Amino acid sequence: MTRQLKVIARPRRQMLLCAATLGAYALLASFAPRVHAEPAWPGKPIQLVIPYPPGGSADLLARPLAVQLQQQLGQSVVLEYKPGAGGTLASQYVARARPDGYTILMVLAAHAINASLYPKLPYDTRKDFAPVSLVANLPMIVAASKKLPAKNIAELISAAKASPGTLTFGSAGNGNTGHLAAELFASEAGVRMTHVPYKGSAGVVTAMLASDIDLTFDSISTSMPHIRDGRMHALAVTSATRSPLAPDVPTIREQGLAHFDVTGWYAIIAPAETPADLRQKLSDEIARALKQPQLLSQLSASGYEPVGSTPQALQAHIDREITRWGQVVKATGARVD
Repeated sequence: MTRQLKVIARPRRQMLLCAATLGAYALLASFAPRVHAEPAWPGKPIQLVIPYPPGGSADLLARPLAVQLQQQLGQSVVLEYKPGAGGTLASQYVARARPDGYTILMVLAAHAINASLYPKLPYDTRKDFAPVSLVANLPMIVAASKKLPAKNIAELISAAKASPGTLTFGSAGNGNTGHLAAELFASEAGVRMTHVPYKGSAGVVTAMLASDIDLTFDSISTSMPHIRDGRMHALAVTSATRSPLAPDVPTIREQGLAHFDVTGWYAIIAPAETPADLRQKLSDEIARALKQPQLLSQLSASGYEPVGSTPQALQAHIDREITRWGQVVKATGARVD
């Protein structure tokens, strides 16, 4: 009897071991579909959110960039316009989006400015976003409407001092780079001007052409065509050096304000927690796109200076800009209307 028990017990243990092994394989197999469920990025269209209406400088950059990225990635890059509140509506939307690499945001300097200009934002500028790439820089130009006789910065300052607060300047919205550039200029020149915000650069241009406002600190890409056809006149460029797009237009520095330097910039960011490998891949693709002759030619013709940075370099740039514009907001007393 004892032998029989031993003979029976041995295969029973083997059966239990086999059952346990099969169970383990079944458990592992149940996870396999989950591991391979997500297709390689990008497996569907990418949404590029623009914080201003069509027709502005962000749009002029985003459109050709999206076309080139589509060719490289094999997926559509869809532009989604969410203007309003100085770009904060678009930022809030992206901050709450799923961090999967399919929702990204083009930001301008206003993204850094808003951190100190708005007393309470519905997101944290540093914590709720992850950097992808600094795409391009773009000089700004001080353009005057036909009703303003000033032909240079000295004459502008003289006119502003003669009638404090009566000269009006338009911008693409509260907190826009043009808004703060003009506030900084007024502070350094010792003059007062009145701010008139619009919903995007297109609204500013329309107002300038109708002489509803006196001047604007606007992106060179949107104002230069109207300067060329004589419907506005250029007083200066805001960058430290002259722009190849307007080599005959002197800088503000050349005209007396020795330290003035404001350059617009455009970058791509993503929701916080977007995987670093996806952001790096997109950053690499943006850098590659900006080296393509056709895109490079298009952007250069509009005054953009392509960059294409690493995510780390962009984060360092944004941190510096938040600090810089925070100081400008405090020094000028700039506020949202």
